Amino acid sequence: MKIACRDFATGDAEVTLTRDEKGKVIAEYRRGDKDTGSPEVQVAVLTARIRELTEHFRTHEKDHHSRRGLLKLVSLRRRLLDYLKVNDVERYRLIVDKLSLRR
Repeated sequence: MKIACRDFATGDAEVTLTRDEKGKVIAEYRRGDKDTGSPEVQVAVLTARIRELTEHFRTHEKDHHSRRGLLKLVSLRRRLLDYLKVNDVERYRLIVDKLSLRR
């Protein structure tokens, strides 16, 4: 998955969260050999995308269309964390500590 944004001042394309980076995140947070969809993996992937977009906004502060997407990602991550908190508090605490999230 590639999300590209062109920096018109330099003409360079900025790519966030490439397939390899996403694979590394999945490998680090998966619970089993074939796990790609557990809440922990989904939260970790969303966190990586959120951090990349946050860095993007340091240089492109007027990019309001992408900011809306960022807010949607944050909301989705919050819902997944709430789900984990209700169903398995220990897994919730582990993922929050491991990702250094506030809450």
